Amino acid sequence: MSFRNLSALAFLSALSFEGLAIELVTAPVVGQRGGELYVAEGSVEAVRQSVISPQVAGRITQLTVKAGDMVQKGQLLVRIDAQAAAQQANASQAQVESAQAQLNVATREFERQQQLFGKQYISQAALDQAEAQFKATAASVRGSVAQAGAANTQTSFFAIAAPFSGMVAEVPSELGDMAMPGKPLLTVFDPSAMRVVANLPQSKLAQLQAKSEVRLHIPGLPESQRSIVAQSITVLPTADPSTHTVQVRLGLPATVTKALPGMFARAYFAMQGDARSRLVVPAKAVIQRTELEAVYVVDKGRALLRQIRLGKVMGDSVEVLSGLAAGELVAVDPVAAAQLH
Repeated sequence: MSFRNLSALAFLSALSFEGLAIELVTAPVVGQRGGELYVAEGSVEAVRQSVISPQVAGRITQLTVKAGDMVQKGQLLVRIDAQAAAQQANASQAQVESAQAQLNVATREFERQQQLFGKQYISQAALDQAEAQFKATAASVRGSVAQAGAANTQTSFFAIAAPFSGMVAEVPSELGDMAMPGKPLLTVFDPSAMRVVANLPQSKLAQLQAKSEVRLHIPGLPESQRSIVAQSITVLPTADPSTHTVQVRLGLPATVTKALPGMFARAYFAMQGDARSRLVVPAKAVIQRTELEAVYVVDKGRALLRQIRLGKVMGDSVEVLSGLAAGELVAVDPVAAAQLH
């Protein structure tokens, strides 16, 4: 029985206390058979996250964003001093113009030599030499053009733009800092596509039930979004040789809008194995005070506090190891039940 089915069994019981009809929401203790649930701790991360580092060295002259800002794809984030690169690009362009002028001269000279050879005024050797000079000059022009193109491309590295639309997570650099290749300037992530990453022991991988839902619990989210079902499950095809675990990526549905990278999360995996019976109740029905674990059992119009022993938490529900029997009713709201006690 799924967690959804369990929550759907909650209903209203009309209890009479001193002539007053009071409605109390109750849920049955459900007997559940199935394999083991394995709980793995993980964290939230963005599907798209980029640590932006410069490709060139220089002093930061413009820093247009701060942590928490939303940015659009192509928006300018950082500008690095490009004076030296601009001078190099100008020098390369001057070399191109000089080489083209030399090519014009070599072209005209080669044409004259061809005319003279046609009139048999010069030898074949002289014509070959003129042709070689023309080809060498043309090759020099192509080299200068390529060098100028590389210099112009280099100047574009000094203006860093957002690779995609998203949010700025971190800006470890300051205006005036020296940017170096490989040194992070800022981090950008896309908040519209998030996932939970958890590590599953390789011994549990073979027991993972195919096409079973994985329940996620993220305490840092608003209460309405804390417990959800993973939208997608991706098991990476490699294992970590040091921890002997396999990374599992669990996609969050689009309804989860407040998840942030680094948030703590728990993932509940359904494992195959020997079927055994377990009792489960809604987690919010349980009272926990230091060493006391109890629920209010509703029976014959009375709500009685009963101590129980809990097992594993399974999303919105919790396993009961002792103290209850299948079919008994427990108060979903223990605070309301305490008032009627």
